[in-house]
Amino acid sequence: MSGATAESIRPLISEFPDPETGRPLGSMGQVVDVQVDENDARVTIGLATHSMAIADDVRDAIVSRLVAAYPGLTVNVDIVPHGRPPARLGQVALRVKSVILVGSGKGGVGKSTVAAGLALTLRRLGSVVGLMDADVYGPSIPQLLGLEGRPAINEQKKIEPIRLTPDFPVMSMGFLIEKDQAVIWRGPMLHGSITQFLGDTNWGELDYLIIDMPPGTGDVALTLSQAIPIAGAVVVCTPQEVALLDAIKAVSMFRKVDIPILGMVENMSGFQCPDTGKTYDIFGRGGTRDRAQELGVPFLGTLPIDMTLRIAGDEGRLADVINTDERARAPFDGVARALVRGLASKSESKPSRPQLPTL
Repeated sequence: MSGATAESIRPLISEFPDPETGRPLGSMGQVVDVQVDENDARVTIGLATHSMAIADDVRDAIVSRLVAAYPGLTVNVDIVPHGRPPARLGQVALRVKSVILVGSGKGGVGKSTVAAGLALTLRRLGSVVGLMDADVYGPSIPQLLGLEGRPAINEQKKIEPIRLTPDFPVMSMGFLIEKDQAVIWRGPMLHGSITQFLGDTNWGELDYLIIDMPPGTGDVALTLSQAIPIAGAVVVCTPQEVALLDAIKAVSMFRKVDIPILGMVENMSGFQCPDTGKTYDIFGRGGTRDRAQELGVPFLGTLPIDMTLRIAGDEGRLADVINTDERARAPFDGVARALVRGLASKSESKPSRPQLPTL
């Protein structure tokens, strides 16, 4: 006999930190129901969609906590959505919980594919996500997602983004220029376009706004850091030494403008030959993990060269593959969950203050 009762296990659940805010679940009404029938317990908790990528982690942790306190107890944890709208960020009319930049030290490392894949994966795992293409000189997001068209202006004088689905807004300079047209802008014009994409676009209420950054160490990061609070940056690189050297510069740039580094991702990490099944490390392997450890930043995972994803990106079908191909999307699932775990760890170490009502 476990000896557990609903009254005895409720405090253990109530004290568990909410992964989004770091505050106890019980303090915000997220312990929905607790029932105990002899040695069987059924618990229902609410999680905001911001944390749905790690719902299984939360479930396992609560089960472990209760079983450790009451050996022999069988625990089932049900997770239901908990409404928690985002507050307004910074000086722009943007309501989003976490703004995440995806950058690289150089071009050609698959940064835009990683940004789009990360946004699509977070959405598939249950979060509300928007994708902004800040690479104004080489916008790739429309091609990867198979999107085209011109953004309209609504009655509130806001830009209506192009939507992959009704709940997935996308904004890119690629929607505003012809495919063969070059953008030649100085700093003030670049600053103005980025600020307009943020504040004058009808993003709605988002858990995550993923921003695909221009490659290198330009001034877009500075513009963004001054405009809105940034949850952090993800730095993408390939394993070879020349890419790693540039990635280190990108990490340094983000740190200089006080943008936290959420982690590094090693893209093009190995290629499995479809004919033989043998894996070839074309660009090497493991260099990003080593550099991340040296720099004291998290390593979020590896993304192999995958022909299915490569062809889908070229044909504008990346979303279809992320949604339907479990094998191809598995590495992105790992990176997305590692990212959200990192955000949850930061929240737990420094819980946010209770949110004031939005105006």
